[in-house]
Amino acid sequence: MAAARRMVVIGGDAAGMSAASRARRLKSRGELEILAFERGQFTSYSACGIPYWVGGVVNGPDELVARTPETHRGRGIDVRTNTEVVEIDLAGQRVLARDLDPRGEDERWYGFDDLVIATGARPRRPRMPGIDAPGVHGVQTLDDGRALLETLESTPVERAVVIGAGYIGVEMAEALIQRGCLVTVLERGDQPMSTLDPDMGRLVRDAMSGLGIDTVTGAEVTEVITGEDGRVRAVATKVSEYPADLVVLGLGVAPETGLAQEAGLPVGDYGGLLTDQAMRVRGYDNIWAGGDCVEVLDLVSGRTRHIPLGTHANKHGQVIGSNVGGDYATFPGVVGTAVSKVCDLEIARTGLLEAEAAAVGLGFEAVTIESTSRAGYYPDTRPMTVKMLAERRTGRLLGTQIVGREGAGKRVDIAAVALTAGMTVERMTALDLGYAPPFSPVWDPVLVAARKAAATVRAAERH
Repeated sequence: MAAARRMVVIGGDAAGMSAASRARRLKSRGELEILAFERGQFTSYSACGIPYWVGGVVNGPDELVARTPETHRGRGIDVRTNTEVVEIDLAGQRVLARDLDPRGEDERWYGFDDLVIATGARPRRPRMPGIDAPGVHGVQTLDDGRALLETLESTPVERAVVIGAGYIGVEMAEALIQRGCLVTVLERGDQPMSTLDPDMGRLVRDAMSGLGIDTVTGAEVTEVITGEDGRVRAVATKVSEYPADLVVLGLGVAPETGLAQEAGLPVGDYGGLLTDQAMRVRGYDNIWAGGDCVEVLDLVSGRTRHIPLGTHANKHGQVIGSNVGGDYATFPGVVGTAVSKVCDLEIARTGLLEAEAAAVGLGFEAVTIESTSRAGYYPDTRPMTVKMLAERRTGRLLGTQIVGREGAGKRVDIAAVALTAGMTVERMTALDLGYAPPFSPVWDPVLVAARKAAATVRAAERH
């Protein structure tokens, strides 16, 4: 009997364990041995849920774990937690793994037939005085969430400073407000949420201020100031100083590809691994990569981007596992859809922003409309703002942004489908969407924006 092939997975979260699970469903233990290394203690968990754990909306960490290491082992996947892969030897088809348990075997080489790199992303942590002081926290793993909660529960925290006003920053600001903290958000840009155009970001800033969150823009942080006990006591910018008992870093993430780059694997402009549509690393037949460590094709711009989301990571894993397991699957790309909230304000975008469209040389028309979540006469109707970009002359939808209250955020999915299908805004106006007064006006806000965009494109063409 031929020896079983060995699939080695680096990273035990969404992409890695989805790949392992899918391959196991397709291949028996006698056909495929699966060995997965995870440097933390958790597998298959939702990092997206950490702000809601910190805010007390959900319990954790158990509720945020979809499958424990024991569950995976019971399904025939050899998961080694607290074990870090420190070197990839492509020529020898092996990896060097280090046991992080002091009672372990230290380091050992493991051979592979197929290697899956799912090393995720790392929080951006600027180099500055005091950045590693007690009381300064990143938010990327469940261990990070646990450490942050331990600080909140063991230390009197009255004032909290969040550095960065992206998705993680605004979600953590909400979580800390819910815990009774006075929260200041420091953002280097002109508006919070750089994933929106500045005019839409202003709406987010206004709403955050109304919720009691002090949002300071144009604030470049220079130092985390510590007290005599070594703990954080303030955050300094070039022009001011903000008292803090706790600091949370919300500066986004970068692909965790140092290990792969040292092995000579190709990365793109954002530092993410480059793959084909089968999620095979370019130039290699048996090296695969997925999740937050890769760049993916943007179907709107035609270029690769780094978009770290669990939805993509799970799909990447399914594709990899199918291909390693002898089936066939591809991941065609993304349109850049994301949704978030801060308290009752919902924030969503898909496709390109104005600056992104201009950067790839696309001429466009931009329109903004005000509408409501339900029929105007129906109780509890809430306002929303929709911004839409359409390509000049062709009318192809390029992007949509939505900021509003209940019922606003998930409407972005209409635009995401239209973008994926390559629809024009004119074509969108005929979409047969569901209607009833409790759910939507007769003309859904997304379609109102599409109508205005189509009219603007036509008017521009006439001139």
